[in-house]
Amino acid sequence: MTPRFDAVLFDCDGVLVDSEPITNGVLRDMLAESGWSLTQEECMRLFIGKAVRDERVLIEAQTGRPLTEDWMRAFYERRNQRLRAELQAIDGAVDAVRAAHGHTGGRIACASGADRHKVEFQIDMVGLRPYFGDRILSGHEMPRSKPAPDVYLAAAARLQAAPAACLVVEDTVTGVRAGVAAGCTVWAYVPEGADARPLVEAGALQVLGRMADLVGRLGR
Repeated sequence: MTPRFDAVLFDCDGVLVDSEPITNGVLRDMLAESGWSLTQEECMRLFIGKAVRDERVLIEAQTGRPLTEDWMRAFYERRNQRLRAELQAIDGAVDAVRAAHGHTGGRIACASGADRHKVEFQIDMVGLRPYFGDRILSGHEMPRSKPAPDVYLAAAARLQAAPAACLVVEDTVTGVRAGVAAGCTVWAYVPEGADARPLVEAGALQVLGRMADLVGRLGR
């Protein structure tokens, strides 16, 4: 039986846009310049799905330097420059968003842990703004960021949907936990060949090996 949801709430990075390798590459380079050398894999494991600011204690402990506003501004500038040059949509994401828009009569939102400027320009770059309009929410503007449920609760409220009637699509353990804590149904996007077990253990009820799989799962 095809499930019915009143609203679909998408994470952004790693679900709609292939930004994580780009962002984490810039972060890894800047951490190395500050004295903390990490491999790409280590950097992804430590920081994916998290706001850099929220990891201040860890970064300061490993670099021996304060995480200043100047450092954060430089990070955002370098990150945004790379994203503007290289960003692409996740394969099948446009079809998935179109299907969710049709399934819910337009009641979809993007609920990201990233800063609003980044989320909005990424949505614009890959041509998804017509589907989301102003229904884009940033965890930076919430009392608590993921894995707290705040951004998903705010998204459900914006759409006037009960959290229990919302589907969340996430790609990280942090994000899955946020969706579960909000009381939503969570499906995990895990590219084929990657390990889905941590996201299932965090509470994801279904796994999408391709974003385009959402089209069939929701029905038309």
